[in-house]
Amino acid sequence: MPVNDPLLQPYQLKHLTLKNRILSTAHEPAYSVDGMPRERYRLYHAEKARGGIALTMTAGSAIVAADSPPAFGNLHLYKDEIVPWLREMADACHEHGAAVMMQVTHLGRRTNWNKGDWLPVLAASPLREPAHRTFPKEAEDWDIERIIMAYTDAAERLKAGGLDGMEFEAYGHLMDGFWSPLTNVRTDEWGGSLDNRLRFSLRVLEAVRQRVGPEFIVGLRLVADEDHASGISKTEGLEICKRLIATGHIDFLNIIRGHIEHDAPLQKVIPIGGMASAPHLDFSGEVRAATKFPIFHAARINDVATARHAIASGKLDMVGMTRAHLTDPYIVAKIMAGEEASIRPCVGATYCLDRIYEGHEALCIHNAATGREATMPQVIARAPGAKQRIVIIGAGPAGLEAARVCGARGHKVTLLEAAPEAGGQVRLIARTKRRSEMRGIVDWRLAQCEKSGVDVRFNTLADEHDVLALEPEIVLVATGGLAQRHPHVAGGELTVTGWDILSGDVAAGKDVLLYDDHGGQQGLMAAEFLGDAGATLELVTPERFFAPDVGGLNHVSYMRALQTRKVQLTICTKLISVTREGNRLRAALGSDYSDKTETRLVDQVVVEHGTLPLDDLYFALKPGSRNLGEIDYDALIAGRPQVIVRNGAAKFQLFRIGDAVAHRNIHAAIYDALRLCKDF
Repeated sequence: MPVNDPLLQPYQLKHLTLKNRILSTAHEPAYSVDGMPRERYRLYHAEKARGGIALTMTAGSAIVAADSPPAFGNLHLYKDEIVPWLREMADACHEHGAAVMMQVTHLGRRTNWNKGDWLPVLAASPLREPAHRTFPKEAEDWDIERIIMAYTDAAERLKAGGLDGMEFEAYGHLMDGFWSPLTNVRTDEWGGSLDNRLRFSLRVLEAVRQRVGPEFIVGLRLVADEDHASGISKTEGLEICKRLIATGHIDFLNIIRGHIEHDAPLQKVIPIGGMASAPHLDFSGEVRAATKFPIFHAARINDVATARHAIASGKLDMVGMTRAHLTDPYIVAKIMAGEEASIRPCVGATYCLDRIYEGHEALCIHNAATGREATMPQVIARAPGAKQRIVIIGAGPAGLEAARVCGARGHKVTLLEAAPEAGGQVRLIARTKRRSEMRGIVDWRLAQCEKSGVDVRFNTLADEHDVLALEPEIVLVATGGLAQRHPHVAGGELTVTGWDILSGDVAAGKDVLLYDDHGGQQGLMAAEFLGDAGATLELVTPERFFAPDVGGLNHVSYMRALQTRKVQLTICTKLISVTREGNRLRAALGSDYSDKTETRLVDQVVVEHGTLPLDDLYFALKPGSRNLGEIDYDALIAGRPQVIVRNGAAKFQLFRIGDAVAHRNIHAAIYDALRLCKDF
C-alpha cells in the first residue's frame, strides 16, 4: 500500500469517518425497477464499495414528490416502500466499509408532464426549460408548503433506510430555480432579493434538520456560479454558500459551475473527451478557500494523478471520480495495491451519460460488466480446469476483449491480426484529435494481454489453414466489418465511404456531399474530418432529425465543429443516384414525402451506411467446427457455458463476435466477448 498517499488518507466528516478521499458523486444509472433500487441498483453500488471507494452517492436524483415525475429513471423517494430497498443497499455497501448517501430533489421544470402521474410540472416561475420542453406552472403557496414537507419525509425515509446522509440537488432543479435570476422572476416573498430567493431552501433545510436530528449528514450539491451573464454570478454564488453554511444545518458542499438547461452548457458542466480535464477544480478550490468548509467536487476528474493533485493541493476534501468508476469500480483497490497502471481508463466517450439522456440505462463503452454485476464479472477468475488452446482472429475491441478475458482465465491464447497494429475501427476514431483518448480502449487491453501472456501476432492475414495449424480447441472470429457503399444508390461505385476519408486512403474533395443514413457518430466524424480538410460540405440524411443515434453531450462537440466550418445540413432527403458529369459528380436527391427531386454537382460523394461483416474466414472454418458456429442464446443470456455439439468428430468450437456478426458498436463488441469468454 502506498505510504502517505493523499488519496488514501481518511477524512472526518462530522461523526462519520470516510476511509479515503474518493467518492462517486450522484448520478442516475436508470437501473431502478418501478422507482425502487432493487438488485441491479444495489449490486452496482456494492461493487464500487467492494473496490474500495469511501463514499458512494446514490441517485441522481431521488424525487420527493409525485409532481416531480421521473426524467431519468429516478428513484421514488416519496414512497414508503423504498425503505427496505434502501436498507439492503446500505447494508451491502457498509459491508465493505463504504459510506452511502443519496441525492434528493424536486426536479422542478427539468422533467416532462407526460411522465409518471401526468401532474403539472412546476417551477419558481413559468419559464420553459429547453432541454425538457415543458412549460411549468408557477409554484403556489400550497405547492411550496407541500414540497417542504415532501423533502422532510424523504429525508426521514433515508435515515430509516440506514443511509449515512443525503445531499440536496440544487443545479437546474427546483431549489436553485428559486435562487437564480434566470429562472425566478417572482415579485412576492419568494422572489426579488437574495433573502427572498433563498427563503424556500432555508425552510427546507431547517425542516429536514429538525426531522433527522444532528447526527445525519446533510449536504448540498449546488451551483456556485451559473457562468451566465444573467444568472448566479461567482460573487453571488459564494454569498449563497456562506448563507447556507451559516444556518448550521449542512455538513458539506458539492460544487458545480455552469447551467444545464440545454445540451451546449450542460457539456461545459459535464465535459467529455477532447475537452479540458478538471475544468472547474480551481473554482471549487476558491470556494473552499473562501468558506473554510468541507468541499466535494467532480467534473472530468478521470485519472488518479488529477484526483491526487485535487486533494494534495487543498482544493478539495473529497474528490469525485464518477465516470471513472463506471469504467473501473476497483480504482481504490488498485491504488492500494500499487497497481495504478492496471486501472481501466475512462476514455471520455460519455456513452454512459448519452444513454441516460436518451432514456436508456447507463453503460460504459468499454466495461460491459458495469450495470450487469449479477451476471458479468468485474474481476476475471482463473478457469478451474485444464488450459485450453484458444485462437482469436482480429485485434479490434471484440478480439482484444476476448483475448484479455481468455488470458485472465489462464488459457493459452494466440491473437492473430492482419494489420501492423491493434484497434480495428477504434484506430479510425482516434485519428480525430478530439477523440484520441479512445485509444485507451486498445492500449489497456494490450497491456492486460501482455500481463497474462497472450501471444499477439501482427501482420498476419490468417486463413483457415493458419488457424488449424495452431490446433485450437476454441476459435473466435473477431474480424470486424468493412464499410459499405449504399446498396440502393444507383451509381454507388462512384462514391467513397467515411472510412476511406478517415483512414486517409482517399483525399478529401473540395466540394463534397456526405450522405448519412446511419445516424451515428461515424458520419459526423467523417463530416468533421472533411471540414477540417477545408471542404465545402453538405451533409444529407433521410432522418427526420439530425444524427438520431448521437447523444446530446457528444452532439454538442460535432455541432460546434461543423457550424464553424462550411457545412450545410439537409434532413428528410435521400440520395437516389450518382452519375459522372465531366470530372465532377451529379447527385440526385429525393424524399419519402413527395415526388420532388433535385440535384447537386460536387467533386465527391461520401456515403455512411455502416459495415458488412468480414466473415469469409468464419464460414471457411464453420463446417469443421464442433458446434458448426452455433451459439446457444439461452445459455449466453443466462451466463452458462456453450456446450452445443453438432459435429462430434471436430476438435474445436467456433464463435464469431462483434462486427464480424453484424454492424453494432464498441460496447456490443466487448459485451459479446466478455459474456462468451468468461465461461471458457
